[in-house]
Amino acid sequence: MNSTISLDGFDVVLGRLAGWPADQDACGTPVAPSPPAPPDHWLVHTDGRRDLLPVRRWHGPPEPAIESVAARCTGPTIDLGCGPGRLTRALAQRGLVALGVDISAEAVRLTQGRGVVALRRDVFAPLPGEGRWAHALLVDGNIGIGGDPVRLLRRCGALIAADGTLVIEVEPPGAGLWQGQAYVLSGSSGERTSQGPPFAWARVGAEVVARTAAAAGLRVADRFRFGPRWFVELVRS
Repeated sequence: MNSTISLDGFDVVLGRLAGWPADQDACGTPVAPSPPAPPDHWLVHTDGRRDLLPVRRWHGPPEPAIESVAARCTGPTIDLGCGPGRLTRALAQRGLVALGVDISAEAVRLTQGRGVVALRRDVFAPLPGEGRWAHALLVDGNIGIGGDPVRLLRRCGALIAADGTLVIEVEPPGAGLWQGQAYVLSGSSGERTSQGPPFAWARVGAEVVARTAAAAGLRVADRFRFGPRWFVELVRS
C-alpha cells in the first residue's frame, strides 16, 4: 500500500508497511508469504547529487536525533513540513502544545493518526499563532522548501515569538549553499523507475547557515549534532 506525501511540490511516494494475505505451505498450513521489497526513493538534484530518502525512518517512531530536537523545546511548537508526524508526536508526548503543518492531505492524515494535531497548509500561507510560537522546526531537509532558504527562514522568523527559537537541520560542514531544481526518483531493484516532476529545492551547509540566517534577520544561538546529522538553533537578531 502506498501513500503520497507532497511538500511544496515535493512528491514522495512513501512505502507503507501493510499486512499481506496468508498463503499455505505444502501441508496446507497457512503461512505469511514474504512481501515484495518496497521501492526505494531518491531525491535527485540537478547538480548531480542523489540522496536516498529515509522513508522507513519517517514512518517509524521518533529516533534519538528527533528526540534530541524535541528535548530542546519547552513551549508551544510548530513542526513545519511534518510529514507522517513522528516529530510532532514526540513533542506532544513531552506534554507540549504541538502543531504539525504540511501541504499534503495524506501527511496530515498520517500525523493525526498518531493522535496529534496537524493542519494542511502551505508554510507561506497564514498559520495559527503567528508571532507567538516558542519554537518552529525545520528538520529532515525541510530547509530546502521553496528553493529559497532566506525567504523560508524569514517566514519562520515571523512565526516565533520575540524570544522564540527556530531549530533547523542542515548539511554537514562543506556542503555550502545550493539552490536549484530537484525531483524524486522511485523504483525497486530490477524494475523500471518513475520520475516525479521537478521542483525548487535548496541545501544549506553548517558553515554557511550563519550568513544565510543573517540575511533573514536571524542569528545562530547554538549548534549541535547527533551522529552524522547537524542542527542549528536560530533566534531573532
